[in-house]
Amino acid sequence: MGYKITLDKLVNTLKWEPIYLPREINQLEVGSPEVNRPGLQLSGFYEGFQPERIQIFGNSEMDYLLTFTPEQQKNTMELFFSHQMPASVFCRGTVVPDYIIELAKKYESPLFHSEQAPCELMASIMSILNVELAPRITRHGVLMEVYGEGVLIMGESGVGKSETAIELIKRGHRLVADDAVEIRRVSDRTLVGQSPDNIRHFMELRGVGIINTRHIFGIGAVKMSEKVDLIVKLENWDPHKVYDRMGLDDEYMEILGLNIPCLTVPVTPGRNLAVIIEVAVMNSRQKKLGYNAAKELLANLGMSE
Repeated sequence: MGYKITLDKLVNTLKWEPIYLPREINQLEVGSPEVNRPGLQLSGFYEGFQPERIQIFGNSEMDYLLTFTPEQQKNTMELFFSHQMPASVFCRGTVVPDYIIELAKKYESPLFHSEQAPCELMASIMSILNVELAPRITRHGVLMEVYGEGVLIMGESGVGKSETAIELIKRGHRLVADDAVEIRRVSDRTLVGQSPDNIRHFMELRGVGIINTRHIFGIGAVKMSEKVDLIVKLENWDPHKVYDRMGLDDEYMEILGLNIPCLTVPVTPGRNLAVIIEVAVMNSRQKKLGYNAAKELLANLGMSE
């Protein structure tokens, strides 16, 4: 599924100045996370050109146009604008000639001016679009930031996810999302989770009702988004199931094509799940740094492979 965002998100964030808009800014969309500097296209080479990308003009492109005669300049840019790109942005120090504005109007192609340099602007646009247009999925659970790590707490309804999250908040950690976690794959190695806008900061506690975490615990108790570094699955204790007691075998859960470390924690009365999750996060971080307590213990006992 391809996602799109309206240009007003880029314009407001990056402080672009509109030069020409064919419609209201919130009706203009972009669906590609990539950007393009049209040097090859200005020379007449359109093989492989992807017009769905935002186009960036800097001094190099404008200086190259000035090597043409006035008629050649207009013909070159008319061919360019006939591809109807989502937007063209002229960077700091560039002057937009009147004929370009007229061609943009003819083909209803939005024009903007930015105070950023071309390379800086390209990085800014791609950082926003890579998140906004990333593949995504919604999972039932609670996403917390614990010791700087993103922990996705999953489990059946009523197992105690929200209650555990409240205890973690009281211990100084931060809530990202409760009940529905929107997860986006923002790179080949990273998943980022956040809450849907309409339920952000709200939690449901059985017997209490709906609470607003931000209002009760303060702004320091919540966070807008966080990477998904670890998954903790809570399940009611099954006396017939053998649970991992050593932690030698790494378990993973696949989300959007990425394997995320996963732990299964049995729930019984009296277990302090918040403390267990804190320890699990610290242990997971140690494993990332190359230390595995279970392997060291087996080595000390002369049982290592």
